[in-house]
Amino acid sequence: MRFDVLTLFPELISSHMDFSIMKRASEEGIIEVVTHNPRDYTLDKHKKVDDTPYGGGAGMVLMPQPYIDCYEGVKIISEGRSITLMMTPQGEPFTDKISDELAQYNQIIILCGHYEGFDERIREIIKPREISIGDFVLTGGELPALCVIDSVSRKIDGTLGKIESAHDDSFSDGLLEYPQYTKPREYRGLKVPEVLLNGNHKLIEEFRLEQKLLRTRAKRPDLYEKYKSMRNSD
Repeated sequence: MRFDVLTLFPELISSHMDFSIMKRASEEGIIEVVTHNPRDYTLDKHKKVDDTPYGGGAGMVLMPQPYIDCYEGVKIISEGRSITLMMTPQGEPFTDKISDELAQYNQIIILCGHYEGFDERIREIIKPREISIGDFVLTGGELPALCVIDSVSRKIDGTLGKIESAHDDSFSDGLLEYPQYTKPREYRGLKVPEVLLNGNHKLIEEFRLEQKLLRTRAKRPDLYEKYKSMRNSD
């Protein structure tokens, strides 16, 4: 999997790749993250990439020329297996299902905005799939882009060591993850549930499913009702 990120602040992206699981996945060649700075493509001698909005209003708008030229300079490594995303609050909500879908591509190109957003012609010419990580506004698209990169990378075999780790995550089956425990068996009077200690895998699976249902119903009743509805329709 290759991620190509168009960003005015490439350090925000590259620094995330220097730690933990993402660093190991990069070093082992499981994923590759490449940044492209639209400032390198601007025709303005001052490296200007934004200007005031037509019609008036606060803030600055990202100009089409630097972003379009930068995008067209990105090498498409696999026709038909490459997808372009734009990180924007106007996009469709990012979900685990979308993460699974994106993990099937060989290349993901991500446009990160800043300031008051993109000149509309960038959307019209590039025609990206617009993605939002929530109903709130950030100063730029870099953090949302990292959320997508991190989430999708977990779906790629080899990133986590055991792909089963991703299969057990919250939302993988529509439910929240079951509670996890490690040593010691007892801490401040709180004990690890006995069922997890007896080695009976069938009972363990039943316990974990029960806990997933209880936790989802308590914390995310919307997901619980959706899960029940899907099960009943089957």
